[in-house]
Amino acid sequence: MRKINRFFLLPLLLTLIVSCSTEDKTPKEDETPPKPNIVFIYLDDLGYGDVSAYGGDVLNTPNIDALASGGLRFTNGYASSATCTPSRYALLTGVYPWRNKDAKILPGTAPLIIDTKQITVSKMLQSQGYHTGIVGKWHLGLGTGHVNWNERVSPGPNEVGFDHSYILAATQDRVPTVYLENGLVEGLDPDDPIEVDYQNNFGDQPTGKNNPELLSMKWHHGHNATIVNGVPRIGFMKGGEKAKWIDVDMADHFLVRAQAYVKKHKDEPFFLYYAMQQPHVPRTPHPRFVGKSGLGPRGDVIVEADWCIGEFMKTLREEGLLENTLIVLSSDNGPVLNDGYYDDAVEMIGTHQPAGPLRGGKYSLFEAGTRVPFITYWEGTIEPGVSDALVCQMDLLPSIAELVSAEVSTDQLDGKNLLPALLGDSDTGREELIIEATGRTAFRQGEWLLIPPYKGVPINKQVNIELGNSVTPQLYNLTKDISQTNNLADAMPEKLGSMMEEFEKIRGATSATELLILE
Repeated sequence: MRKINRFFLLPLLLTLIVSCSTEDKTPKEDETPPKPNIVFIYLDDLGYGDVSAYGGDVLNTPNIDALASGGLRFTNGYASSATCTPSRYALLTGVYPWRNKDAKILPGTAPLIIDTKQITVSKMLQSQGYHTGIVGKWHLGLGTGHVNWNERVSPGPNEVGFDHSYILAATQDRVPTVYLENGLVEGLDPDDPIEVDYQNNFGDQPTGKNNPELLSMKWHHGHNATIVNGVPRIGFMKGGEKAKWIDVDMADHFLVRAQAYVKKHKDEPFFLYYAMQQPHVPRTPHPRFVGKSGLGPRGDVIVEADWCIGEFMKTLREEGLLENTLIVLSSDNGPVLNDGYYDDAVEMIGTHQPAGPLRGGKYSLFEAGTRVPFITYWEGTIEPGVSDALVCQMDLLPSIAELVSAEVSTDQLDGKNLLPALLGDSDTGREELIIEATGRTAFRQGEWLLIPPYKGVPINKQVNIELGNSVTPQLYNLTKDISQTNNLADAMPEKLGSMMEEFEKIRGATSATELLILE
Protein backbone atom coordinates (compact mmCIF):
# COMPACT_ATOMS: atom_id res chain seq x y z
CA MET A 1 0.00 0.00 0.00
CA ARG A 2 1.29 3.43 -0.95
CA LYS A 3 2.28 5.69 1.96
CA ILE A 4 0.76 9.21 2.10
CA ASN A 5 3.24 12.03 2.55
CA ARG A 6 2.38 13.75 5.86
CA PHE A 7 3.92 16.99 4.61
CA PHE A 8 1.35 17.00 1.82
CA LEU A 9 -1.51 16.51 4.29
CA LEU A 10 -0.51 19.33 6.66
CA PRO A 11 -1.46 22.28 4.38
CA LEU A 12 -4.65 20.48 3.37
CA LEU A 13 -5.68 20.01 7.01
CA LEU A 14 -4.89 23.64 7.84
CA THR A 15 -7.01 24.77 4.91
CA LEU A 16 -9.93 22.64 6.10
CA ILE A 17 -9.60 23.89 9.70
CA VAL A 18 -9.51 27.55 8.64
CA SER A 19 -12.42 26.96 6.27
CA CYS A 20 -14.54 25.33 8.99
CA SER A 21 -13.60 27.98 11.52
CA THR A 22 -14.53 30.79 9.11
CA GLU A 23 -17.75 29.08 8.21
CA ASP A 24 -18.70 28.71 11.88
CA LYS A 25 -18.18 32.42 12.54
CA THR A 26 -20.24 33.59 9.59
CA PRO A 27 -23.80 34.35 10.79
CA LYS A 28 -26.53 32.66 8.85
CA GLU A 29 -29.21 34.87 7.34
CA ASP A 30 -32.01 33.05 9.13
CA GLU A 31 -30.29 33.15 12.52
CA THR A 32 -32.05 35.18 15.21
CA PRO A 33 -29.67 37.62 16.91
CA PRO A 34 -29.08 36.86 20.58
CA LYS A 35 -31.46 38.54 22.98
CA PRO A 36 -29.83 41.46 24.77
CA ASN A 37 -29.18 41.25 28.47
CA ILE A 38 -30.94 43.92 30.53
CA VAL A 39 -29.43 45.56 33.62
CA PHE A 40 -31.03 48.18 35.86
CA ILE A 41 -28.58 50.00 38.15
CA TYR A 42 -30.82 51.79 40.63
CA LEU A 43 -29.43 54.12 43.26
CA ASP A 44 -31.20 55.38 46.36
CA ASP A 45 -31.67 59.14 46.99
CA LEU A 46 -29.08 60.16 44.37
CA GLY A 47 -29.76 63.71 43.22
CA TYR A 48 -29.63 65.30 39.78
CA GLY A 49 -26.57 67.28 40.83
CA ASP A 50 -24.78 64.43 42.61
CA VAL A 51 -23.42 63.13 39.29
CA SER A 52 -20.63 65.19 37.78
CA ALA A 53 -21.88 64.39 34.27
CA TYR A 54 -24.98 66.41 35.19
CA GLY A 55 -22.97 69.52 35.93
CA GLY A 56 -21.67 68.96 39.45
CA ASP A 57 -18.13 70.26 39.85
CA VAL A 58 -17.41 69.29 43.48
CA LEU A 59 -18.23 65.58 43.70
CA ASN A 60 -16.58 63.38 41.06
CA THR A 61 -18.34 60.28 39.73
CA PRO A 62 -16.05 59.05 36.93
CA ASN A 63 -17.67 55.66 36.43
CA ILE A 64 -21.22 56.99 36.18
CA ASP A 65 -19.82 59.72 33.95
CA ALA A 66 -18.33 57.03 31.68
CA LEU A 67 -21.81 55.56 31.19
CA ALA A 68 -23.18 59.04 30.50
CA SER A 69 -20.45 59.95 27.99
CA GLY A 70 -20.58 56.54 26.30
CA GLY A 71 -24.36 56.33 26.27
CA LEU A 72 -27.38 58.60 26.36
CA ARG A 73 -27.78 61.11 29.19
CA PHE A 74 -31.37 62.25 29.67
CA THR A 75 -31.99 65.75 31.00
CA ASN A 76 -35.71 65.09 31.51
CA GLY A 77 -35.57 61.64 33.08
CA TYR A 78 -37.96 61.02 35.96
CA ALA A 79 -38.69 58.64 38.76
CA SER A 80 -42.44 58.39 39.20
CA SER A 81 -42.24 59.58 42.80
CA ALA A 82 -40.22 61.57 45.29
CA THR A 83 -39.90 58.62 47.68
CA CYS A 84 -38.54 55.12 47.33
CA THR A 85 -41.31 52.52 47.55
CA PRO A 86 -43.65 54.21 45.04
CA SER A 87 -40.83 54.68 42.51
CA ARG A 88 -39.76 51.05 42.81
CA TYR A 89 -43.36 49.95 42.33
CA ALA A 90 -43.66 52.03 39.14
CA LEU A 91 -40.26 50.89 37.84
CA LEU A 92 -41.19 47.21 37.99
CA THR A 93 -44.91 47.41 37.11
CA GLY A 94 -45.16 50.29 34.64
CA VAL A 95 -48.11 51.62 36.66
CA TYR A 96 -48.57 54.94 38.46
CA PRO A 97 -48.05 54.27 42.18
CA TRP A 98 -50.91 56.54 43.20
CA ARG A 99 -53.24 53.94 41.72
CA ASN A 100 -52.16 51.60 44.55
CA LYS A 101 -53.06 52.94 48.01
CA ASP A 102 -50.34 50.78 49.55
CA ALA A 103 -47.53 52.22 47.41
CA LYS A 104 -46.04 54.45 50.08
CA ILE A 105 -42.94 54.32 52.29
CA LEU A 106 -43.24 50.91 53.93
CA PRO A 107 -42.10 49.50 57.27
CA GLY A 108 -40.02 46.34 57.18
CA THR A 109 -43.06 44.28 58.18
CA ALA A 110 -45.32 45.42 55.33
CA PRO A 111 -46.90 42.81 53.04
CA LEU A 112 -45.95 42.60 49.36
CA ILE A 113 -47.69 45.44 47.49
CA ILE A 114 -47.27 44.01 43.96
CA ASP A 115 -50.08 41.62 43.09
CA THR A 116 -48.55 38.27 42.16
CA LYS A 117 -50.82 38.22 39.08
CA GLN A 118 -49.56 41.63 37.96
CA ILE A 119 -47.20 42.00 35.01
CA THR A 120 -43.70 43.15 35.97
CA VAL A 121 -40.49 43.73 34.05
CA SER A 122 -39.13 40.50 35.50
CA LYS A 123 -42.22 38.44 34.65
CA MET A 124 -42.30 39.81 31.13
CA LEU A 125 -38.65 38.91 30.58
CA GLN A 126 -39.13 35.47 32.15
CA SER A 127 -41.76 34.79 29.51
CA GLN A 128 -39.14 35.50 26.84
CA GLY A 129 -36.65 32.99 28.22
CA TYR A 130 -34.64 35.33 30.43
CA HIS A 131 -33.12 34.39 33.74
CA THR A 132 -34.05 37.17 36.16
CA GLY A 133 -32.34 38.33 39.32
CA ILE A 134 -32.41 41.08 41.91
CA VAL A 135 -29.49 42.04 44.13
CA GLY A 136 -29.90 44.82 46.69
CA LYS A 137 -32.71 46.85 48.20
CA TRP A 138 -36.30 45.61 47.80
CA HIS A 139 -38.67 47.76 49.93
CA LEU A 140 -41.86 46.58 48.24
CA GLY A 141 -43.11 44.46 51.10
CA LEU A 142 -42.79 40.76 51.86
CA GLY A 143 -45.27 38.10 52.81
CA THR A 144 -48.91 38.71 53.60
CA GLY A 145 -48.54 40.89 56.67
CA HIS A 146 -47.58 38.34 59.32
CA VAL A 147 -44.00 37.43 58.51
CA ASN A 148 -42.15 34.65 60.30
CA TRP A 149 -38.55 35.57 59.54
CA ASN A 150 -37.37 32.13 60.65
CA GLU A 151 -39.08 30.39 57.74
CA ARG A 152 -39.17 31.09 54.02
CA VAL A 153 -40.77 34.50 53.52
CA SER A 154 -43.31 34.48 50.71
CA PRO A 155 -44.62 36.06 48.57
CA GLY A 156 -41.68 38.25 47.62
CA PRO A 157 -39.44 38.93 44.63
CA ASN A 158 -39.51 35.28 43.51
CA GLU A 159 -43.29 35.42 43.23
CA VAL A 160 -43.31 38.51 41.00
CA GLY A 161 -40.87 37.25 38.39
CA PHE A 162 -37.38 36.98 39.87
CA ASP A 163 -35.73 33.59 39.52
CA HIS A 164 -33.09 34.65 42.03
CA SER A 165 -33.28 37.27 44.75
CA TYR A 166 -30.70 38.47 47.24
CA ILE A 167 -32.10 41.45 49.10
CA LEU A 168 -32.46 43.55 52.18
CA ALA A 169 -36.14 43.56 53.03
CA ALA A 170 -36.78 47.28 53.35
CA THR A 171 -34.08 49.92 53.87
CA GLN A 172 -30.71 50.05 55.57
CA ASP A 173 -32.20 52.13 58.41
CA ARG A 174 -35.06 49.72 59.12
CA VAL A 175 -35.23 46.32 60.77
CA PRO A 176 -34.83 43.46 60.05
CA THR A 177 -31.13 44.09 59.46
CA VAL A 178 -30.49 40.82 57.61
CA TYR A 179 -30.10 39.63 54.04
CA LEU A 180 -32.61 37.26 52.46
CA GLU A 181 -31.76 34.89 49.63
CA ASN A 182 -34.79 33.56 47.78
CA GLY A 183 -36.94 34.25 50.82
CA LEU A 184 -34.66 32.74 53.47
CA VAL A 185 -32.64 34.78 55.96
CA GLU A 186 -28.98 34.16 55.22
CA GLY A 187 -26.91 32.74 58.07
CA LEU A 188 -29.79 32.41 60.53
CA ASP A 189 -29.14 30.36 63.66
CA PRO A 190 -32.35 28.42 64.40
CA ASP A 191 -31.52 28.64 68.10
CA ASP A 192 -31.59 32.44 67.89
CA PRO A 193 -34.89 33.20 66.11
CA ILE A 194 -35.71 36.65 64.77
CA GLU A 195 -38.58 38.74 66.09
CA VAL A 196 -39.57 42.09 64.55
CA ASP A 197 -42.07 44.67 65.79
CA TYR A 198 -42.56 48.25 64.66
CA GLN A 199 -44.61 49.28 67.69
CA ASN A 200 -43.19 47.62 70.78
CA ASN A 201 -39.71 46.86 72.06
CA PHE A 202 -38.71 43.45 73.35
CA GLY A 203 -38.27 43.87 77.10
CA ASP A 204 -35.54 46.28 78.12
CA GLN A 205 -33.46 45.80 74.96
CA PRO A 206 -31.23 48.87 74.35
CA THR A 207 -32.54 51.54 71.99
CA GLY A 208 -31.14 54.66 70.42
CA LYS A 209 -33.51 56.74 72.51
CA ASN A 210 -32.62 55.23 75.88
CA ASN A 211 -28.99 54.28 75.36
CA PRO A 212 -27.13 57.03 73.48
CA GLU A 213 -23.87 55.85 75.03
CA LEU A 214 -24.01 52.75 72.78
CA LEU A 215 -24.24 54.70 69.53
CA SER A 216 -21.58 55.26 66.89
CA MET A 217 -24.05 57.40 64.90
CA LYS A 218 -26.51 59.72 66.62
CA TRP A 219 -30.11 59.95 65.50
CA HIS A 220 -31.77 63.24 64.58
CA HIS A 221 -35.37 62.19 64.07
CA GLY A 222 -37.24 58.92 63.80
CA HIS A 223 -34.28 56.55 64.02
CA ASN A 224 -34.18 55.77 67.72
CA ALA A 225 -35.20 52.14 68.20
CA THR A 226 -33.09 48.93 68.04
CA ILE A 227 -29.33 49.45 67.80
CA VAL A 228 -27.36 47.36 65.29
CA ASN A 229 -23.64 47.96 64.73
CA GLY A 230 -23.90 51.11 66.84
CA VAL A 231 -26.57 52.56 64.53
CA PRO A 232 -30.11 53.12 65.84
CA ARG A 233 -32.84 51.92 63.46
CA ILE A 234 -36.52 52.34 62.73
CA GLY A 235 -38.38 49.47 64.40
CA PHE A 236 -37.51 46.86 66.99
CA MET A 237 -35.70 43.58 66.38
CA LYS A 238 -34.63 40.74 68.62
CA GLY A 239 -32.45 37.72 67.80
CA GLY A 240 -30.73 36.76 64.56
CA GLU A 241 -27.34 37.96 65.82
CA LYS A 242 -25.26 35.80 63.45
CA ALA A 243 -27.39 36.84 60.48
CA LYS A 244 -27.14 40.59 60.96
CA TRP A 245 -25.35 42.50 58.25
CA ILE A 246 -22.25 44.63 58.74
CA ASP A 247 -23.16 48.06 57.40
CA VAL A 248 -19.72 49.09 56.16
CA ASP A 249 -19.50 45.90 54.09
CA MET A 250 -22.91 46.24 52.43
CA ALA A 251 -21.76 47.89 49.20
CA ASP A 252 -19.01 45.31 48.66
CA HIS A 253 -21.41 42.52 49.58
CA PHE A 254 -23.98 43.50 46.96
CA LEU A 255 -21.29 44.13 44.35
CA VAL A 256 -19.86 40.63 44.74
CA ARG A 257 -23.36 39.17 44.45
CA ALA A 258 -24.11 41.19 41.33
CA GLN A 259 -20.82 40.15 39.72
CA ALA A 260 -21.43 36.51 40.61
CA TYR A 261 -24.89 36.65 39.06
CA VAL A 262 -23.50 37.97 35.78
CA LYS A 263 -20.76 35.34 35.64
CA LYS A 264 -23.18 32.51 36.39
CA HIS A 265 -25.76 33.51 33.77
CA LYS A 266 -23.55 34.99 31.05
CA ASP A 267 -24.39 32.17 28.63
CA GLU A 268 -28.13 32.87 28.67
CA PRO A 269 -30.13 36.09 28.35
CA PHE A 270 -30.50 37.66 31.79
CA PHE A 271 -32.13 40.57 33.56
CA LEU A 272 -30.39 41.92 36.64
CA TYR A 273 -31.96 44.54 38.88
CA TYR A 274 -28.94 45.85 40.81
CA ALA A 275 -30.61 47.97 43.50
CA MET A 276 -27.88 49.81 45.36
CA GLN A 277 -28.46 51.23 48.87
CA GLN A 278 -26.37 54.39 48.50
CA PRO A 279 -26.64 57.25 49.38
CA HIS A 280 -29.63 56.43 51.62
CA VAL A 281 -29.16 56.71 55.38
CA PRO A 282 -27.42 55.45 57.41
CA ARG A 283 -24.40 56.44 55.33
CA THR A 284 -21.77 53.90 56.29
CA PRO A 285 -18.92 53.93 53.76
CA HIS A 286 -16.33 51.21 53.92
CA PRO A 287 -13.10 52.49 55.56
CA ARG A 288 -11.51 52.54 52.06
CA PHE A 289 -13.79 55.44 51.15
CA VAL A 290 -13.97 57.39 54.39
CA GLY A 291 -12.89 60.97 53.72
CA LYS A 292 -12.51 60.46 49.97
CA SER A 293 -15.15 63.00 48.92
CA GLY A 294 -14.41 65.79 51.34
CA LEU A 295 -18.18 66.05 51.87
CA GLY A 296 -18.59 63.68 54.80
CA PRO A 297 -20.27 60.25 54.78
CA ARG A 298 -22.92 61.20 52.21
CA GLY A 299 -20.30 62.18 49.66
CA ASP A 300 -18.17 59.19 50.58
CA VAL A 301 -20.94 56.66 49.91
CA ILE A 302 -21.59 58.26 46.52
CA VAL A 303 -17.89 57.85 45.70
CA GLU A 304 -18.19 54.27 46.96
CA ALA A 305 -21.25 53.61 44.79
CA ASP A 306 -19.49 55.05 41.76
CA TRP A 307 -16.54 52.71 42.37
CA CYS A 308 -18.90 49.73 42.68
CA ILE A 309 -20.47 50.65 39.34
CA GLY A 310 -17.01 50.79 37.78
CA GLU A 311 -16.14 47.36 39.15
CA PHE A 312 -19.44 45.95 37.94
CA MET A 313 -18.83 47.36 34.47
CA LYS A 314 -15.37 45.76 34.46
CA THR A 315 -17.04 42.41 35.06
CA LEU A 316 -19.41 42.90 32.14
CA ARG A 317 -16.47 43.85 29.93
CA GLU A 318 -14.27 40.95 31.06
CA GLU A 319 -17.11 38.51 30.39
CA GLY A 320 -17.58 39.95 26.89
CA LEU A 321 -21.13 41.13 27.56
CA LEU A 322 -21.11 44.88 26.94
CA GLU A 323 -22.02 44.72 23.26
CA ASN A 324 -25.12 42.70 24.08
CA THR A 325 -26.30 44.40 27.27
CA LEU A 326 -28.64 47.34 27.71
CA ILE A 327 -27.86 49.18 30.93
CA VAL A 328 -30.22 51.70 32.51
CA LEU A 329 -28.92 53.76 35.43
CA SER A 330 -31.18 55.96 37.53
CA SER A 331 -32.26 56.87 41.06
CA ASP A 332 -35.51 56.26 42.93
CA ASN A 333 -35.92 59.91 43.93
CA GLY A 334 -34.04 63.11 44.55
CA PRO A 335 -31.54 64.05 47.26
CA VAL A 336 -31.82 64.70 50.98
CA LEU A 337 -29.07 65.71 53.41
CA ASN A 338 -30.25 65.18 56.99
CA ASP A 339 -32.67 62.27 56.69
CA GLY A 340 -32.67 61.12 60.29
CA TYR A 341 -29.06 61.00 61.49
CA TYR A 342 -26.35 63.45 62.48
CA ASP A 343 -23.74 62.49 59.88
CA ASP A 344 -22.32 65.89 58.84
CA ALA A 345 -24.20 65.84 55.52
CA VAL A 346 -25.40 69.40 56.15
CA GLU A 347 -22.27 70.69 57.84
CA MET A 348 -19.84 69.43 55.17
CA ILE A 349 -21.86 70.12 52.03
CA GLY A 350 -19.74 73.13 51.10
CA THR A 351 -20.54 74.38 47.60
CA HIS A 352 -21.86 71.03 46.36
CA GLN A 353 -25.48 71.18 45.16
CA PRO A 354 -27.04 67.68 45.28
CA ALA A 355 -30.10 68.88 43.33
CA GLY A 356 -28.07 70.84 40.79
CA PRO A 357 -30.18 73.70 39.43
CA LEU A 358 -33.43 72.07 40.54
CA ARG A 359 -35.70 73.17 43.39
CA GLY A 360 -36.73 70.91 46.26
CA GLY A 361 -35.52 67.38 46.92
CA LYS A 362 -36.74 64.07 48.28
CA TYR A 363 -40.40 64.26 49.43
CA SER A 364 -40.99 67.31 47.18
CA LEU A 365 -43.32 68.07 44.27
CA PHE A 366 -40.72 70.48 42.97
CA GLU A 367 -38.43 69.13 40.25
CA ALA A 368 -35.60 67.86 42.45
CA GLY A 369 -37.97 65.33 43.99
CA THR A 370 -38.42 63.28 40.84
CA ARG A 371 -36.12 64.55 38.08
CA VAL A 372 -33.07 62.35 38.53
CA PRO A 373 -30.01 61.05 36.70
CA PHE A 374 -31.24 58.79 33.91
CA ILE A 375 -28.74 57.12 31.57
CA THR A 376 -29.02 54.37 28.95
CA TYR A 377 -25.91 52.59 27.74
CA TRP A 378 -25.44 49.85 25.15
CA GLU A 379 -21.98 49.62 23.66
CA GLY A 380 -22.08 49.67 19.88
CA THR A 381 -25.84 50.23 19.73
CA ILE A 382 -26.58 53.50 21.54
CA GLU A 383 -24.72 56.45 20.07
CA PRO A 384 -23.29 58.72 22.78
CA GLY A 385 -25.30 61.87 23.27
CA VAL A 386 -27.68 63.95 25.34
CA SER A 387 -31.47 63.72 25.07
CA ASP A 388 -34.08 66.21 26.24
CA ALA A 389 -36.88 63.68 25.67
CA LEU A 390 -39.31 63.37 28.57
CA VAL A 391 -38.98 59.81 29.91
CA CYS A 392 -40.00 58.06 33.11
CA GLN A 393 -38.90 54.84 34.75
CA MET A 394 -42.46 53.53 34.23
CA ASP A 395 -41.72 53.53 30.51
CA LEU A 396 -39.07 50.85 30.82
CA LEU A 397 -41.50 47.91 30.99
CA PRO A 398 -43.36 48.55 27.68
CA SER A 399 -40.18 49.77 25.98
CA ILE A 400 -38.16 46.70 26.87
CA ALA A 401 -41.13 44.52 25.95
CA GLU A 402 -40.87 46.02 22.46
CA LEU A 403 -37.12 45.37 22.43
CA VAL A 404 -37.52 41.66 23.18
CA SER A 405 -40.73 41.23 21.13
CA ALA A 406 -42.89 40.44 24.13
CA GLU A 407 -46.64 41.00 23.94
CA VAL A 408 -47.83 43.16 26.83
CA SER A 409 -51.32 44.56 27.32
CA THR A 410 -50.65 48.30 27.39
CA ASP A 411 -54.22 48.91 28.60
CA GLN A 412 -53.05 47.93 32.08
CA LEU A 413 -49.97 50.18 31.99
CA ASP A 414 -49.29 53.87 32.44
CA GLY A 415 -45.81 53.47 30.97
CA LYS A 416 -45.29 54.34 27.30
CA ASN A 417 -43.28 52.47 24.69
CA LEU A 418 -40.40 54.91 24.23
CA LEU A 419 -37.83 52.44 22.93
CA PRO A 420 -36.65 54.74 20.08
CA ALA A 421 -36.02 57.55 22.58
CA LEU A 422 -34.27 55.27 25.05
CA LEU A 423 -31.97 53.95 22.32
CA GLY A 424 -31.30 57.42 20.92
CA ASP A 425 -33.14 56.86 17.65
CA SER A 426 -35.71 59.57 18.39
CA ASP A 427 -35.92 62.82 20.32
CA THR A 428 -39.59 62.27 21.07
CA GLY A 429 -40.55 61.23 24.59
CA ARG A 430 -43.84 61.16 26.42
CA GLU A 431 -46.12 64.20 26.18
CA GLU A 432 -47.23 64.26 29.81
CA LEU A 433 -46.47 62.76 33.20
CA ILE A 434 -48.02 62.80 36.65
CA ILE A 435 -45.42 62.90 39.41
CA GLU A 436 -46.10 61.98 43.04
CA ALA A 437 -44.71 62.95 46.43
CA THR A 438 -46.08 61.47 49.67
CA GLY A 439 -49.53 61.07 48.14
CA ARG A 440 -49.72 64.48 46.46
CA THR A 441 -49.51 64.70 42.67
CA ALA A 442 -48.44 67.26 40.08
CA PHE A 443 -48.65 67.36 36.29
CA ARG A 444 -45.85 67.73 33.73
CA GLN A 445 -47.03 68.46 30.20
CA GLY A 446 -44.49 69.40 27.58
CA GLU A 447 -42.32 72.14 29.04
CA TRP A 448 -44.88 73.02 31.71
CA LEU A 449 -45.40 71.83 35.28
CA LEU A 450 -48.61 72.31 37.25
CA ILE A 451 -48.64 71.88 41.02
CA PRO A 452 -52.23 72.00 42.32
CA PRO A 453 -52.94 73.77 45.61
CA TYR A 454 -52.28 71.77 48.77
CA LYS A 455 -52.58 72.74 52.38
CA GLY A 456 -49.68 71.91 54.64
CA VAL A 457 -46.32 73.29 55.64
CA PRO A 458 -44.24 74.63 52.74
CA ILE A 459 -41.02 73.22 54.20
CA ASN A 460 -40.36 69.95 56.00
CA LYS A 461 -38.14 71.40 58.71
CA GLN A 462 -36.73 68.02 59.80
CA VAL A 463 -35.08 67.54 56.41
CA ASN A 464 -35.11 71.22 55.35
CA ILE A 465 -36.75 70.60 51.96
CA GLU A 466 -39.46 72.63 50.22
CA LEU A 467 -42.41 70.30 49.67
CA GLY A 468 -44.29 72.28 47.01
CA ASN A 469 -47.32 72.93 49.20
CA SER A 470 -49.19 76.17 48.54
CA VAL A 471 -52.81 77.23 49.00
CA THR A 472 -52.71 78.61 45.44
CA PRO A 473 -51.83 76.73 42.23
CA GLN A 474 -48.34 76.89 40.77
CA LEU A 475 -47.41 76.88 37.08
CA TYR A 476 -43.84 76.82 35.79
CA ASN A 477 -42.23 76.83 32.37
CA LEU A 478 -39.37 74.40 32.96
CA THR A 479 -37.56 75.23 29.73
CA LYS A 480 -37.17 78.87 30.67
CA ASP A 481 -37.23 78.44 34.44
CA ILE A 482 -35.68 75.10 35.46
CA SER A 483 -35.23 76.36 39.03
CA GLN A 484 -38.95 77.17 39.35
CA THR A 485 -38.56 80.73 40.56
CA ASN A 486 -41.41 82.30 38.54
CA ASN A 487 -44.94 81.09 39.24
CA LEU A 488 -47.01 81.93 36.14
CA ALA A 489 -50.38 80.72 37.44
CA ASP A 490 -51.86 84.22 37.80
CA ALA A 491 -50.31 85.50 34.58
CA MET A 492 -51.55 82.58 32.43
CA PRO A 493 -55.03 81.57 33.65
CA GLU A 494 -56.00 79.88 30.37
CA LYS A 495 -52.91 77.66 30.38
CA LEU A 496 -53.51 76.87 34.04
CA GLY A 497 -57.13 75.93 33.35
CA SER A 498 -56.37 73.70 30.38
CA MET A 499 -53.63 71.87 32.27
CA MET A 500 -55.85 71.37 35.30
CA GLU A 501 -58.50 69.88 33.02
CA GLU A 502 -56.02 67.50 31.36
CA PHE A 503 -54.57 66.58 34.74
CA GLU A 504 -57.97 65.63 36.14
CA LYS A 505 -58.74 63.50 33.07
CA ILE A 506 -55.85 61.26 34.03
CA ARG A 507 -55.79 61.61 37.80
CA GLY A 508 -59.55 61.48 38.27
CA ALA A 509 -62.60 63.68 38.31
CA THR A 510 -62.05 64.79 41.90
CA SER A 511 -60.93 68.38 42.18
CA ALA A 512 -57.18 68.58 42.46
CA THR A 513 -57.47 70.67 45.61
CA GLU A 514 -59.33 67.82 47.28
CA LEU A 515 -57.09 64.96 46.21
CA LEU A 516 -55.03 65.12 49.37
CA ILE A 517 -54.78 67.67 52.12
CA LEU A 518 -51.64 67.54 54.23
CA GLU A 519 -51.98 69.27 57.59
